[in-house]
Amino acid sequence: MKDSKFKIQNSKFFRIFLFFGVSLTSFVYAANAQETPPAPSAPRSVKIPSVQEKTLPNGLKVVVVERKNVPLVTASLLVKSGANVEDDALAGVADLTASMLLKGTKTLTATQIAQDIEFLGGNINSGAGWNSSNVTVNVTSDKLDKVLAIMSDVVLNPTFLPKEIELYKTQTLDNLNVQLKQPRSLAGFVASRFSFDEHAAAGTPETIAKISQSDIIKFYQKAYLPTDAVLIFAGDISVEDAMSLAKKYFGNWKSSAKPMTKPYTITQDNLSEKERTKFNQNMKVVNRFLVIDLPNSGQAAVGYANKIKSGRSGNEYFPALVANTVLGGGYSARLNEEIRIKRGLSYGAGSNISWRASDSNFFAYAQTKNVSAAQVAELVEAEIEKLTGEPVLTDELNPRKATLNGNFGRSLETTRGLAGQIGELYLYGINTDELNSYMSNVQKISDKQVENFALANLKGGDIIIVGDAKVFMDDLKKRFPNQKIEVISADDLDLNSATLRKKNATKSMSEK
Repeated sequence: MKDSKFKIQNSKFFRIFLFFGVSLTSFVYAANAQETPPAPSAPRSVKIPSVQEKTLPNGLKVVVVERKNVPLVTASLLVKSGANVEDDALAGVADLTASMLLKGTKTLTATQIAQDIEFLGGNINSGAGWNSSNVTVNVTSDKLDKVLAIMSDVVLNPTFLPKEIELYKTQTLDNLNVQLKQPRSLAGFVASRFSFDEHAAAGTPETIAKISQSDIIKFYQKAYLPTDAVLIFAGDISVEDAMSLAKKYFGNWKSSAKPMTKPYTITQDNLSEKERTKFNQNMKVVNRFLVIDLPNSGQAAVGYANKIKSGRSGNEYFPALVANTVLGGGYSARLNEEIRIKRGLSYGAGSNISWRASDSNFFAYAQTKNVSAAQVAELVEAEIEKLTGEPVLTDELNPRKATLNGNFGRSLETTRGLAGQIGELYLYGINTDELNSYMSNVQKISDKQVENFALANLKGGDIIIVGDAKVFMDDLKKRFPNQKIEVISADDLDLNSATLRKKNATKSMSEK
């Protein structure tokens, strides 16, 4: 009996041991597997079908990329005017104009436009960014003719009804007021004015409230010109059919106005990259510190903003892409590694470049607890300093290039993504051959080119912190003892002013 009991207990013990033994072995194996991931394979080449281009008699450029693998087509009208040509006092009028195109034509109401597109199984979107405006439709190829009839109607025959304008302005203002209470969003608005010398493309509550029907009509008449636009077809459509549809629906588009924008060309800085690199060697990473005091905010946003001497058409485009990907372009990039993965100070940290014709905007960011805002600012500064002062090792550089190429490849898998990539090339006057050479151009970038780009462009920027200043100011002064820190209360903030302060605003807290 005792032997039997012993065997039963022993059997249970064996099963428990076996379970935990196997589990432990699996855990150790998984841990080792994570420590030594396989090296990334060589990037798969991308071969884009030839880009065909023709111009209608009215000056509208029509571009076609035929892809027959799925019966889908994207048609995108790119207008080469966006927030870059609007007046500061009417910031947001470009986006408001583009959005209002879908709110009614001479024959269709906003509801009818939405219902008709939905009935055809398609979708239509419009909007404007800093560099351009656009209207885009996606639909199966057999329904393209009917969808283009609606698309051309909204582009050529908008009514801009006052009641629709007021409704959309109300919605926009509600959205802006929410954004301006969020640290991350507010930091971006502040950076536009403080660091990039631009107004916010989305506008501000004050500018949106001022925009009238006549302002919208005036912008539309000056910006929406066939001679300053490109109609892009990507997907299951032949060049012949695309040209026929373009002529049918946009051939009568006329305008005598002159384009608001000039053709983009490669711009050269007064100093070469080599000269800037030498000049910047002894420059501090952080030039200015700005704190926007947002009392009782749940978290703080930390941003690093800098105007880089590189345009989308310039020779530094690919070094810039790789440098940004190493620093903040993805989960495994340095900023996220240091701030989130190692220290758990944020749900995500990263960086991006917003491209312009010449000088472009670099912005690194992280959102964190107020108490750790100063520490995160210090980490951001340290990572930028590191990138400008030492080469990126091959074991890090190659995976970051693979991430960049993978993201590019995925962007071309949809007709909408393909049309977007082509639109960017036409906007900046770049040869479409870049689509097929993109991956090889990325692979050619060396560690030295990354270091040189960072040194020539990333130093001398601004740290912007939006949060509850009383929580982190003492720590911030300790970590940056020699840095002057400007503090503006959120109540005194004026995004329409060059000083960012309302008239007669009192200085909040102390400036060091």
